[in-house]
Amino acid sequence: MAQRPGTPRLLRELNDRAALDLLVGQGPLTRSQIGEHTGLSKVTASQLLSRLEERGLVEVVGAQEGGRGPNAALYAVVPSSAYVAGLEVGPDGVTAGVADITGTITGQVTVDPNGADDPVKLVHNAVVKACRSAKVALGRLNAFVIGSPGVVDPRSGDVQFSFDLPAWHEGVLAGLRTDLRRPVTIENDVNLAAVAERAYGAARNVDDFALVWLGRGMGLSIMLGGQLHRGRSGGAGEIGYLPVPGAPLPSGKARPHPGEENVTASSTWGIPALAGGYGSLVGADAVRDLAHAHGMNEPTAIECVRAAAADERRGGAFLDALADRISYGVTSVAIILDPGLVVLSGQLGRVGGRPLADRIEHAVGRISPTRPRIAVTEVEGNPVLRGALHAALERAREEVFSS
Repeated sequence: MAQRPGTPRLLRELNDRAALDLLVGQGPLTRSQIGEHTGLSKVTASQLLSRLEERGLVEVVGAQEGGRGPNAALYAVVPSSAYVAGLEVGPDGVTAGVADITGTITGQVTVDPNGADDPVKLVHNAVVKACRSAKVALGRLNAFVIGSPGVVDPRSGDVQFSFDLPAWHEGVLAGLRTDLRRPVTIENDVNLAAVAERAYGAARNVDDFALVWLGRGMGLSIMLGGQLHRGRSGGAGEIGYLPVPGAPLPSGKARPHPGEENVTASSTWGIPALAGGYGSLVGADAVRDLAHAHGMNEPTAIECVRAAAADERRGGAFLDALADRISYGVTSVAIILDPGLVVLSGQLGRVGGRPLADRIEHAVGRISPTRPRIAVTEVEGNPVLRGALHAALERAREEVFSS
């Protein structure tokens, strides 16, 4: 690939981008502070700020007091210079959020599908409502990133298979791009949770880690060298299909209707769930049944795990048994990838907290030659939505800041 020579114009572009990223990451700064962080002279920093003001990307938001002489002007990125949308889609609804270029979420809504099976219409309605909440016109959105369960083809960007969302299939991405008239990206939802974890959570700035999602079902995301590992077909991380002791073999085919082979109706969530493989041992129904067998009689898996973590004298035996089950999958990941860090996320992972994480770490250490550190998610709010917004912001900043 031909490289651009170090022309004055290129150097200005690089300096401008460095200053904008600095302002986004560290908030309002003075000219001198920008120069200190970037290594630019006062004259160059002043010229840079003048250019960015002319482009409508930065503005004076106040003054820094306390120094000698006149108070120094504080500069910040103009929040309204770009907006993005992030969405989490699932069988029970769509959550959509709108954020400005600084990452501040200005509007968020959750939409009940009400039986709607048209993904394009469902997403459009959710985005419109989120824009209305944010008081931002739909046409001002620069990028959309959508988190969806299932396998997303890394080459085409389309959903190839989603156990939970059979209406999401090849062609949906083109329909969304035509409808929204903006760049749209679909990403696996657990992958976006890992993006959020690396940006804001327990894996902040960690290049190699795995994220295990424990909720109604379970999933896995792999980050290697700071990049998501999706696999050739996008199927990396579909760990629910892993054959494990104590569970029937799963079927690799998509059979989304209860009563068919290797599919069962979830009594907790009222929708189909995989009957075989690792997912059948650590899914919500299986976790609740395991808890009841150990005397934890709360009505849902989440409540059982929360109660056990809060009172280990009562729930310790249940947590031990649950940790053993979870350790099968974590150990497989540790042996093959040796990520060093595994983050527990999803509703069950979050409420299990350190009591569950410590037990998993101990159980993995008994059967694995490597012992990864097990952490609990530190992402606040909806991790899939935050990951979608973060990914959309990276795309928008690249477009707006580099134009």
